[in-house]
Amino acid sequence: MPYDLSKLPITSLLRPISEAGNAFTRLDERIARSLVGEGFVARSHFTDACASLWIDGELVHVEDLVLHDATKDIRTPTHELTIARDVLRTRRRIASQPSGWALSPDGLRSLRGHGFIAGVSNPMQDADCAPANGAEPGGDDTGAREGPDDDDGGSQLDAEFAAIDAVLARSEAAIAEAKTPNRVGSRKRDPLVYDLDWDEDERIEEWSGVLRQTDNLPPLLQAVVAVDAWNELSVLQHAPWLGRLLSASLLRQAGITTSAHLAAINLGLKTVPVDRRRHRDRETRLLAIAHGLIAAAEIGMREHDRLALARKMMERKLTGRRTSSKLPELVELVMAKPLVSAGMIANELAVTPRAALRIVEELGLREMTGRGRFRAWGVM
Repeated sequence: MPYDLSKLPITSLLRPISEAGNAFTRLDERIARSLVGEGFVARSHFTDACASLWIDGELVHVEDLVLHDATKDIRTPTHELTIARDVLRTRRRIASQPSGWALSPDGLRSLRGHGFIAGVSNPMQDADCAPANGAEPGGDDTGAREGPDDDDGGSQLDAEFAAIDAVLARSEAAIAEAKTPNRVGSRKRDPLVYDLDWDEDERIEEWSGVLRQTDNLPPLLQAVVAVDAWNELSVLQHAPWLGRLLSASLLRQAGITTSAHLAAINLGLKTVPVDRRRHRDRETRLLAIAHGLIAAAEIGMREHDRLALARKMMERKLTGRRTSSKLPELVELVMAKPLVSAGMIANELAVTPRAALRIVEELGLREMTGRGRFRAWGVM
């Protein structure tokens, strides 16, 4: 069923859209002029990824995601934690690219076809990782051309031919990928996991058509419609969270947020009751999304102010310290990450685990996990 834009409730959406725009503008100004701006942005990636899983009906703790991202897991990662890591990586990737990249054809194709979304490998990476002389991966090919009659000229010629073969292999992989409209969909799928009649190419083209029809609307209203249209069209089977990130990228492209700040839309939508977000009436859903955007900006401002206050409190404890003290570096590390463990501190500051525990006690960080072992600290 196509998404109809002929009867949008513009009148009822004007006030919340205006409030959301003002709130995001204030938040953006605070981030741009703040000493904790980079730490706030890095922290928002984690919190928004966990909120995205919460919206989709799964629970992932921020501390588990932080430790998993730092490869410091204390237990085997769950399926939900793996998805949260995928959301985290996608947010970072979108934030690191130019503002219009995510919504471009190349960006959409790349985000859809990435291996962590579909669980398939990239033929370009496979070609790059293959040995140049066609040997088995991990095998020792240094003696393949050794012999009593070999000379330096023959070895150099063989090396040049091997380089040409590698270039040809990469070219063939690139051509095969370009000829396939949907590299992910071209793979044979298990009917128990995938709906074989689910045409993601057609659905994403329909969603892109909805975005093109909203070009004359305000950016905030475009983002609201984009989120609702993505949910109604059910574009991707196993990545419903991608639409919310693309809507945040839409705000970034329109200049509502700065290039370094990707709005934490999931964190705001989490505060809206699920019966409003999934209501049968479209006006109710659109108003819920708009109020979620307002909540996202307000939560961001409160979080920024809390981080700024926490930094000032920790900087007071640096007075009178030696110039060789590791406490200033620990302050920067704590502000950049929601949680830090003794192993993370030891690796980042080049100290022993025992010294890491000692400087944590000196700084007075709060233990967040409540465990006796595998503890983590933060200012949350």
